[in-house]
Amino acid sequence: MKECLFCNPLNFPEQKIVFENESCYFIQSPKAQDILEGAGLVIPKAHVETVFDLSEKEWMDTYELMQKAKKLLDETYGPDGYSTGWNVKPVGGQSIPHAHFHIIPRFADEPFAGKGIRAWIKSEANRRPSRKIEIEAEVK
Repeated sequence: MKECLFCNPLNFPEQKIVFENESCYFIQSPKAQDILEGAGLVIPKAHVETVFDLSEKEWMDTYELMQKAKKLLDETYGPDGYSTGWNVKPVGGQSIPHAHFHIIPRFADEPFAGKGIRAWIKSEANRRPSRKIEIEAEVK
């Protein structure tokens, strides 16, 4: 796709290709480094909308770049942990409709240390309104 940010990463100077293999890139955005030090994305070169659409080759190449990126990030930043994952579709947090795997180094001295990706998803504030009604009916 011509307009896709991830199909043509070289067209966007705010992205830096750190590594690539046959079917994927590992990129970092210098802008994001101010808050998410070391964070990057593994992205398939072909336009694939979600993780569920990846080919076996893209899965294997994602794994290869994830391991290579982790080694670089461990040596460069020495993080205390990682948050990693995929967002799928807008409701799942996917803002660009091209599959991308987040690799986010985490540090003991950051304000949200110890808060994983599930911390806000599993909170009571995230309960679906329809489910609240079902639970209230069950209690009565």
